[in-house]
Amino acid sequence: MLRLKSHLASFSVALALLATTGCQSHSKSETYVLVANNLKLPYWQTVDSGFDRAGAEYGVTTVLNGPDTFDPQAELAAFRQAVARKPAGILVSVADATIFRADINAAIAAGVPVITVDSDAPTSSRLFFIGTNNIAAGRLGGQRLIEKLGGKGNVVVFTYPGQPNLADRLEGYEDQISGHPGIKIVDVVDIKGDAGNAFDAAQSFLAKTGPDKIDAFVCLESASGKAVAEVLQRAHATDRTLIAMDVDNQTLQLIQSGSIEATVSQKPFTMGYVGLKALAEVHQYPRRSFRANYTVDAFSPYPVFVDTGTALVDKVNVDIYLANAKAAGAN
Repeated sequence: MLRLKSHLASFSVALALLATTGCQSHSKSETYVLVANNLKLPYWQTVDSGFDRAGAEYGVTTVLNGPDTFDPQAELAAFRQAVARKPAGILVSVADATIFRADINAAIAAGVPVITVDSDAPTSSRLFFIGTNNIAAGRLGGQRLIEKLGGKGNVVVFTYPGQPNLADRLEGYEDQISGHPGIKIVDVVDIKGDAGNAFDAAQSFLAKTGPDKIDAFVCLESASGKAVAEVLQRAHATDRTLIAMDVDNQTLQLIQSGSIEATVSQKPFTMGYVGLKALAEVHQYPRRSFRANYTVDAFSPYPVFVDTGTALVDKVNVDIYLANAKAAGAN
């Protein structure tokens, strides 16, 4: 899937940029590529809108590339296509750090700036990572889980194994509940990128009774929360706890109705927006060559990690998030 967008900054925006950033100069001939997975999800549409907004402010060309479904190999092919374009920079969310490592390293060696977003490839030569502190995000959700369960209960987790950000979120949950032996994660379900698999699994788990009863469901990505909520709604299972991920409108409405206890909010727009600006900065002040690994360089010109922030959203503050989403849509 390939979408091409060109933006020309207005004269007033250009003057504002010159006033605040000195002699920066960009042009529509500069192309920046955002590569991601599962592009049909609202989450990635939001990331792309931030990427586009920054592209419009700089007057550069932005491209979105990647599969509509969860398909790491297809995303890797999209990344290779992006590198072949020799763009001014690539922002990539890594579905599988193992298979992406060599290609990211090759891109950096060829002089193509690569910054990871949302999901990192920490052992690669990428310049740095922009996104959520995912271990902290898991701890945040885990804290609410402990409160709701009163320190005791069986939990099922829905995820995609192998995706670094989701692995970190699971680690955060496990870390948070480690001091509560009465809470047990009894299964970690691979939904294989399909919320329908989460729906089917949740139905099976909901049927368990006695000591095998599932008291809570945790979703580490944005798609499965809505599917599990539908299962709980149909069964009128108001005694179960559901912790979701991300803040698309449907998830927020399900928090309002009480079907979802809480969700962990990220800032996908910010990731795309800051990501494009970071790449444009690298392009504006090019280096003769990139080093193999800035992470272990005490004199690196780049940070290791830019944390775009997290928050817990529940009935107390959900109206604020819905109002912000409405205002963003109006703009």
